[in-house]
Amino acid sequence: MKTPMTRKRRAAPRFLGPLGGGVGRSLALGAQIRRHLGAALLAISAVLGAWSAPALAANNAIQNVSASRMGTETVVQIQLAEPLAAAPNGFVIDQPARIVLDFPGVDSGLDRQTVNFEQGNLRSANVVQAQGRTRVVLNLRESATYKTQVQGNRLLVLLNTTHEQAAATSAATGASQAKTVHFADNLNTQQVALRALNFKRGTDGAGRVVVALPNNQVGVDIHQQGQNIVVDFLKTSLPADLRRRLDVTDFATPVTSITTFQMGDNVRMVIQPNGDYEQSAYQADDQFVIELRRTQPNPDALVQGNGPGFHGEKLSLNFQNIDVRSLLQVFADFTHLNVVVSDSVTGNLTLRLKDVPWDQALQVILRAKGLGERKEGNVLWIAPREEILAREKADLEAKKSLRELEPVRAETFQLNYVKAATVVSMLTGAAGGVQQGAAAAPAPIALPGLASTAAPTSRILSPRGTVLADPRTNQIFVTDIPSKLEEVAKLIAKIDKPVRQVMIEARIVEASDQFGRSLGVKLGFLDARGIQGGVPGYGSGNNRIAVTGDYLGVANQTNQPGSSAATLADSQFVNLPAFGLAGSLLAGATPSSLGISLFNAAANRFINLELSAMEADGKGKIISSPRVITADLSKATIEQGTEIPYQQATSSGATAVTFKKAVLSLDVTPQITPDGNVIMTVEIHKDSPGASTAGVPSINTNTVTTQVQVENGGTVVLGGIYTSQEQNQTDKVPLLGDIPVLGNLFKNNSKMYNKNELMVFLTPKIVTNADLSQ
Repeated sequence: MKTPMTRKRRAAPRFLGPLGGGVGRSLALGAQIRRHLGAALLAISAVLGAWSAPALAANNAIQNVSASRMGTETVVQIQLAEPLAAAPNGFVIDQPARIVLDFPGVDSGLDRQTVNFEQGNLRSANVVQAQGRTRVVLNLRESATYKTQVQGNRLLVLLNTTHEQAAATSAATGASQAKTVHFADNLNTQQVALRALNFKRGTDGAGRVVVALPNNQVGVDIHQQGQNIVVDFLKTSLPADLRRRLDVTDFATPVTSITTFQMGDNVRMVIQPNGDYEQSAYQADDQFVIELRRTQPNPDALVQGNGPGFHGEKLSLNFQNIDVRSLLQVFADFTHLNVVVSDSVTGNLTLRLKDVPWDQALQVILRAKGLGERKEGNVLWIAPREEILAREKADLEAKKSLRELEPVRAETFQLNYVKAATVVSMLTGAAGGVQQGAAAAPAPIALPGLASTAAPTSRILSPRGTVLADPRTNQIFVTDIPSKLEEVAKLIAKIDKPVRQVMIEARIVEASDQFGRSLGVKLGFLDARGIQGGVPGYGSGNNRIAVTGDYLGVANQTNQPGSSAATLADSQFVNLPAFGLAGSLLAGATPSSLGISLFNAAANRFINLELSAMEADGKGKIISSPRVITADLSKATIEQGTEIPYQQATSSGATAVTFKKAVLSLDVTPQITPDGNVIMTVEIHKDSPGASTAGVPSINTNTVTTQVQVENGGTVVLGGIYTSQEQNQTDKVPLLGDIPVLGNLFKNNSKMYNKNELMVFLTPKIVTNADLSQ
């Protein structure tokens, strides 16, 4: 069985003749193509139905198809001879917008294949019978979703274009959707609620949809459904006050409306745009932004469209050995463009194209014959590539000659914020147009032509242009052709603007926590019987034994010749008092002590005991807060401290005084981002004098060097240094100091804990005019 498409291919040569006919016959072919374009698309649908299941016995028929409006819905009523057992299967096509329903085992009882309605979104319906089934194609103005209801012998098709139902129904009906982009993976285990939803208009006319997420773990999926942009926030909920439709047409952006609603465990947002636009999305912490910016159309493009590729209306062509000029006339009739074909375009062409955008088909034909095209307004010029290039080259040479002969004009520009010498460097390309740090000369600077001490790199003025700069009044005087003067004016309008400023405050916190403890003992014995007239010592046979702390104490107690008077220090044989460890909080401190003496009734024998102990607990905090204000992208430095002098030998043998810095300094270069954040390159030094070695002082340094991005007015912790020192020391008499309990009389214990922490905080704030006035 021959399909309608097959019959169309064989019928095409009938309009042109075996060799392609002429221009008049080509015009007839173009008109015939336009009249039968809808029938060809229906034929494609019929061919698609040929691969379906075998047809059932035809025992039912479609008797009538009608349409009506019910509120925002369009209802299509299909009357059949007998009731349907179930609703028919169907699918949706977005481009062109269509709904296709298949009725297996049903004939078409209509006397025509096309029924026109013009009811709301519904334009017409096509009814085609093939392969034991009938296909009903509903032609729409824009993509929509549908629901079906079987009521006896009638089938109702409800068309709905509201965004909420369109988004929810498309997944169930299998509507064609663009590939989903997983913008961010979902990391939440529980459902969380969105916090806010706002719409803003950018300075360039872009529409920005800003969603405040509950955290930065929310998953986001983005896909396109027809002309609409659908954003799914995974595992989220929508508060009642955010379930609304925002009509933002009055903002004059590519966004028309925003509809947000709950859909299962997710929140779906449907953005309806209009016109051609470019889409971008980004997320900063817990803020998600999707931005639509209107594209600037290219008037010289064959077809205006959104994105790369071909956007022309599709057509099908089948020609045998047709004249190229006649074929181009077919495109002129189909596109309604004024086509000018060069006399050098000749030859014949055989081609077969099926459902190809006309701009792509034209490109294929031009490439096959070595031709090129240029579009100006509604006129399309087609000629060989060499001829087009030669014409464009001649036009450029003519413009160049005109610039060389065009009279020059002089114009004065008053600069308010940028230096005149900087603009001169940009216009002449001197030193790459970079602002020079040296002060400008007091007299005006004349830079005619290309004369410059530095090699020009990016000159804006023409070779005939000159520029004078007056640093006193901060004006420049430019003499050049009018087109270059316009470029200079646009450049100055962009760069002669006040530079935003940033206040940077650094907070350096040094915290210390110290603790120390020491316990000691002094134990001694004194026998004063010999000093007081008695017999010292203890009997041991014919001898006696004296006991005391050292040799001198024994000599004093026994009144040995040459000995000095008895002292208590001589009687101590354990001398381990409390002391503070070096570098601790107890170093150099005097301990508290308690003395105990045990003696006899005659007060001539003594046992002396002294206990000493001390403990200290100290906490300290030093806060340094340097702050500085600087312009955007300009480095600022602030420092405070001392310079330590020391002597250093020179090569001649003499000495010279040299200084070392021990300062608190802040070096920062801020950069303000378009979204209002601040990127900073920071270097912070917190130095202090240390110990001296051979007369040369040392410097205790604490340095942080980093680059960080912070929101305006926010505070970030750049880093920190934490040190902890712990020391325990025990001094004791061997063996005796190890005796339980009593061993404490023969030893001392010292403990030390030192903790230090350094933290650096940074807070940038963009300074406004109101802040400066205060």
